[in-house]
Amino acid sequence: MRGMRILVVEDEPLLADAVAQGLRHEAHAVDVAYDGAAALERFGVNDYDVVVLDRDIPAVHGDDVCRVIVTKGETRVLMLTAAAGIDDRVTGLSLGADDYLPKPFAFRELSARVTALGRRSRPAAPPILRRGGISLDPHRREVHRDGRYVPLSRKEFAVLAELLRADGTAVSAEVLLEKAWDENADPFTHAVRMTILKLRRKLGEPPVVLTEPGVGYRIP
Repeated sequence: MRGMRILVVEDEPLLADAVAQGLRHEAHAVDVAYDGAAALERFGVNDYDVVVLDRDIPAVHGDDVCRVIVTKGETRVLMLTAAAGIDDRVTGLSLGADDYLPKPFAFRELSARVTALGRRSRPAAPPILRRGGISLDPHRREVHRDGRYVPLSRKEFAVLAELLRADGTAVSAEVLLEKAWDENADPFTHAVRMTILKLRRKLGEPPVVLTEPGVGYRIP
């Protein structure tokens, strides 16, 4: 499965940052909010596949944040709480949350639940993406060109996946920045261009990632 855009909402900074870092290691673009007001602000300007939402957060309660998110109908919610009682779980799910995970939890389980929710938030992607002699396996996180294994960084992998999913059409630098980086990325940096240059070098000759001036990048 390709990388997702995820929002982690948790008022314990150490826990929030640890979860975010773990998800980033799995090639997801992750933003963090430490209270409900910040969560709603980020949700209002970004399109998220999944929101990992602590129920008991300051400023705006997690229940109210959940209600706002589910009205959009496109973002999945994994609700976290220290209260593990059945009534608490039923209440959380009745608000529209898609899944429920009591604290403390193992990161592996959280990651598996996020991945499952991500599959439900969009049409299923092909098991392996292929174009121009390139094959990309989202599950194994492996890339080959003409049978040759190509080692890629997480960002390079995420960018290549977006280009392959575009099926020959150009993808703008802005879209790549949104999909492969988090909200802290500076839109005026050369991050996308530098990643494309490294990607081209690793994929080898003949060049397979083309530049459409004023439009973006594509794999014909």
